Amino acid sequence: MSTKTVKAFGTDAANADLKQMSIERREPTARDVEIEILYCGVCHSDLHTARNDWGGTIYPSVPGHEIVGRVTNVGSEVSKFKVGDMAAIGCLVDSCRTCDSCKKDLEQYCLNGMVGTYNGKDKHLGGHTFGGYSQKVVVVEDFVLRVPENLDLSAVAPLLCAGITTWSPLRHWNVGVGTKVAVVGLGGLGHMAIKLAKGLGADVTLFSRTPSKAKDAVALGANTVIISTDENQMQSVKGKFDLIIDTVPYVHDINPYVTTLNINGTLVLVGYLGGLEPILNTVPMILGRKSVAGSVIGGIAETQEMLDFCGQNNIVSEIEIIKMQDINAAYERLLKSDVK
Repeated sequence: MSTKTVKAFGTDAANADLKQMSIERREPTARDVEIEILYCGVCHSDLHTARNDWGGTIYPSVPGHEIVGRVTNVGSEVSKFKVGDMAAIGCLVDSCRTCDSCKKDLEQYCLNGMVGTYNGKDKHLGGHTFGGYSQKVVVVEDFVLRVPENLDLSAVAPLLCAGITTWSPLRHWNVGVGTKVAVVGLGGLGHMAIKLAKGLGADVTLFSRTPSKAKDAVALGANTVIISTDENQMQSVKGKFDLIIDTVPYVHDINPYVTTLNINGTLVLVGYLGGLEPILNTVPMILGRKSVAGSVIGGIAETQEMLDFCGQNNIVSEIEIIKMQDINAAYERLLKSDVK
């Protein structure tokens, strides 16, 4: 298969800074779409992968899975896109397409392993996939998304990860007008959860340990802010919520939040991978038919639904634009939580 060389930013080792490098992209085949990348979000997952925090990173690593750009070439069998269109790529670029999950538009749960936008198995060139910290990307048409024309392209990029990661549980648990939703944590995921839940008509509460975030939360659409370290405030919402979206990315105690669930309520973890401490107390779960669940991104159809919804409701992420050359400084800021 013929290839072309493009510029990228990546790293050769877990302890090395990101630097400019060259990578190979395939020339578009019959069903491929080639996209010139205009913006790429910086996700905490990028940092974890670059530094091999989760293990399994294949080097050289080029992160980036929140991609927005302009179509520059299409294969002969492509029907959904034409040169000049705005398009987006999220966290996955392929899947087996044949398993039960894929047949249900749940490619993110592909039983044979979905192909990540970076650090995935490259079915075309062999080796592994490279992400959006680069000039161009080539992806099969079925995994390319349409971008609403009325939205700020730069602010659309994080919708491809933070947006869909919170949209998917909101849709799965049928959030709508009158649903009582709480969000734990006001970061990239949390602020999108508030915006999207509010857009769906829910009554939205933010749980936070930081009183200073209350003003921002209300501006984003939260009806109420509960300081999770205040026992009286926590008691005031006991048994209230139909759904809690927990976006906290580190080990934390979820037991206090479980007690704030309504009968049949669910707390869904979207921000943390790993064991929970202290141990989960099942008493309120059993006595109130409450659930603790997990969720990850969404399939292509659901991601397109989210983008269309955002277009209809003028919802985008709150962003700060940086130059690609400043990525290492941005990673250090992420580690220090020095990003609003």
